[in-house]
Amino acid sequence: MSVFDFPDFDHHEEVAFFDDRHTGLRAIVAIHSTALGPACGGTRMYPYAGSDDALTDVLRLSRGMSYKNAIADVGLGGGKAVIIGDPARDKTEARLLAYGRAVDSLGGRYITAMDVGMGPKDMPVLARATKHVAGYDIPGKTGGDSGPLTALGVFVGLKAAVKHKLGIETTKGVTVAIQGLGKVGMGLAKRLHEEGARLIVADVNADAVRRAVEAFGAREASPDMVATGVCDVFSPNALGAVVNDETVGAIKAKIVAGGANNQLARDAHGRMLMERGILYAPDYVINGGGIIRVAGQIHGWDDAEIEHRVLAIAPTLDAIFRRAAAEHKPTNEIADRIAEERMALAVDPSRAAAE
Repeated sequence: MSVFDFPDFDHHEEVAFFDDRHTGLRAIVAIHSTALGPACGGTRMYPYAGSDDALTDVLRLSRGMSYKNAIADVGLGGGKAVIIGDPARDKTEARLLAYGRAVDSLGGRYITAMDVGMGPKDMPVLARATKHVAGYDIPGKTGGDSGPLTALGVFVGLKAAVKHKLGIETTKGVTVAIQGLGKVGMGLAKRLHEEGARLIVADVNADAVRRAVEAFGAREASPDMVATGVCDVFSPNALGAVVNDETVGAIKAKIVAGGANNQLARDAHGRMLMERGILYAPDYVINGGGIIRVAGQIHGWDDAEIEHRVLAIAPTLDAIFRRAAAEHKPTNEIADRIAEERMALAVDPSRAAAE
């Protein structure tokens, strides 16, 4: 099947395949859009069952980055890359350097960063072969761990949802069920606890749950049941597709707002939430703190500017909520439309006069 015939091909500007016989590198870089700037998105290393699975993933992920970057207003387009292989077994310095050269061959149209299977120790290796890499500790530049800023963005975004749906300015006394206690989930829990929220927590890592219970007075829930438990806000901060055919009709929360990627198994689930009166904070909007941190390193923003942009996630979500209510459309559809409008305007500025 041609790449043009793949269901997830969405008029991508470029899809590049790399096969280095000397190192065993097999990688795909997908550039979805450079309308707003060079395409930026992480590289994922994963043992895909086949090349079709890898291509499907990179097409979906790169399109998602176009929308995320457009909404975050960071002057970047959308791209993503995948390396086919098990990071625990197949990752070698030679293979990483070959991948760095592959990125470099794109001439700056794609800037890579970390993702699943690619960590802080790998980025400096790539940087030996290309300057088009960001999102890690570089002497003299802002950057580093994006977890705290992602958690901050989720916190202020969740508060915006609470204000819109519940009509209150604070999460004090609000019951929030947090699924996933990694860097983002734990950071969110800390901020919510400090403001007086009542927490329910779940994670497959029993030690993380224990720490949250002890530090924040949280109640423990089963990872399988937390999505449908009684609470005011359900906050997914782990796996994607948690709003699916099985859960969408059973969610008891009034709000879904968390840092996990791809929370809706299908776009239609956003409409189902709306029809049930549940306010959904589109995932790629509320979790934009990470890409804002990466963009800050690329553009040379200082820490104050980066934090200012992360805090702006709240008014962005408020605008989405208001427009969705006025047009009686699901919030995920409105977020997509705003991103598409921004990309289209960048391609054809004359559209602004028409609108």
